[in-house]
Amino acid sequence: MTHPPLRRALLGLAAAGLLCGPAASWAATDAAYPTKPVTIIVPFPAGGGTDVIFRSVQIRLQAALGVSVIIDNRAGAGGTVGTGFGAKATPDGYTLVAATTTTIASAEAVYPKLPYDPLKDLAPVGTIGTTPFVLVVTPALAARDLEGFVDYAKANPKALNYGSIGNGSLSHLTGELFKQRTGIEMTHVPYRGAAPAQSDLMGGQIQALFDNPPALMAQVRGGRMRALAISEPSAGFTDVPSFEQAGIKDFKPQLWYGLMAPAATPPPVLQRLRTALDKVMHDPALRADMLSKGVTPWNVPPETFAAQIRGDIKLWGGIARSVNAKAD
Repeated sequence: MTHPPLRRALLGLAAAGLLCGPAASWAATDAAYPTKPVTIIVPFPAGGGTDVIFRSVQIRLQAALGVSVIIDNRAGAGGTVGTGFGAKATPDGYTLVAATTTTIASAEAVYPKLPYDPLKDLAPVGTIGTTPFVLVVTPALAARDLEGFVDYAKANPKALNYGSIGNGSLSHLTGELFKQRTGIEMTHVPYRGAAPAQSDLMGGQIQALFDNPPALMAQVRGGRMRALAISEPSAGFTDVPSFEQAGIKDFKPQLWYGLMAPAATPPPVLQRLRTALDKVMHDPALRADMLSKGVTPWNVPPETFAAQIRGDIKLWGGIARSVNAKAD
């Protein structure tokens, strides 16, 4: 970080045209940023959970930065296409990346030719929120609670199929972690997205699914699937016990959302972004909106975010490798 006296001197020289090169560019960027629209690459389709959350952040981030903020949906390969595009963008603070546990923590183990290094190519700006995982089952299943589900699985080791939103997705890896924690057997059935997995669950082709509250709320409320347990409290699932309350210890899977930038983005620009995001995350209206969607606001500094990423790469990457989870 440039010391204040030197920084002022650099700014003065840059303004006078007497300084050129990287120091002048850095100083000028520090003083002026942002001067044009900022784009957030959302690596999933419009209308999905990640897109919905970041659009709530978008309108408030515009006010905090004083420029337009544009959402650019670049879906493909479980979010890795858009994330790779954003990671390789010009590191000037004008292209950012909507990051999730899936694209940052588990992707490296799942995609052999991942077009980015989550630790080397991206810099944390800050976190936005977390959402738990819910175990839902088809209403036709006899099990009425989590204990009954585990007992049924142990008594009928080849009877249960659980779906996921794709090979190597956190939905898949949560199911594998659940199997490890409970000692039950279930057959994994991957789908290309949440919609077909939910459809087959309601139709009885699969018996169970792990997914996040925003994607499940309407179907559970409509009685088309039954929620047995959730990893942490969430609006809309207040009458659903946690896995710990139901007797499964050390099982708290969650999906997080965060904002990242290309790794070489100048520190003063990252700090400007961090300050703006921090202001956004203290907005009571945003926090209420997120909670209504089943997302818990989570606002920690970049250092804490980076530590979370390293821990989750170890956890989810290890599970993916243990079951040889590879993307289709």
